[in-house]
Amino acid sequence: MFATTLIGLTFTTIWYIIFLIIYIAFAFWPARVAARKGYSFLGFFILSLFIFFISLIIAYILPSKIKEAKKESDQ
Repeated sequence: MFATTLIGLTFTTIWYIIFLIIYIAFAFWPARVAARKGYSFLGFFILSLFIFFISLIIAYILPSKIKEAKKESDQ
């Protein structure tokens, strides 16, 4: 009926697993950008799992908290 691989999964299932791995890997992108700016990595990672493009735009638009902290400590 369905062609299976040596590990007993169908080829469709393998493509879904590959897609899921790539999707999770892409979710790290906005999370990393936000973490470099001083925001929560985990929060942006979870947000990007649900709404990737919006979280990516938000991560790039938000101002950096790290630069603001350096300015306040210099004064």
